[in-house]
Amino acid sequence: MTKSDPGQGQAASELISKRIADLADWRGETLGRMRKLIKEADPDVLEEWKWMGTPVWSHDGILCTGESYKDKVKLTFAKGASLKDPARLFNASLDGNARRAIDIHEGEEVDASAFKTLVREAIALNSSRKSSKKAKS
Repeated sequence: MTKSDPGQGQAASELISKRIADLADWRGETLGRMRKLIKEADPDVLEEWKWMGTPVWSHDGILCTGESYKDKVKLTFAKGASLKDPARLFNASLDGNARRAIDIHEGEEVDASAFKTLVREAIALNSSRKSSKKAKS
């Protein structure tokens, strides 16, 4: 992908900003707040726009997606089952072998510090898997 591809980079960031603005309610505020925390945890995070309209944050692979539904904002961590979650932020998709999600409903707050720790842990996991693949080749 090139930077001009709407799936990645600046164009994707603009599409995510538009999605947040278009929601124009608590879901937009929530998604915007979580996006800010992701960027604070990883200033080098890559924003992508995948699957016909899903915000995705990546660093050496997908960290998480941000979806909005009528009653919730869902942040799904691609490798969430492999992450430590001492603050018990994960509250959805708990049965699978790979993903874990955080469902945020109107009026709910997510512990910012614990969330940023989870994002950094996801980055470390992705980076360790990437470097172990390089070592094998």
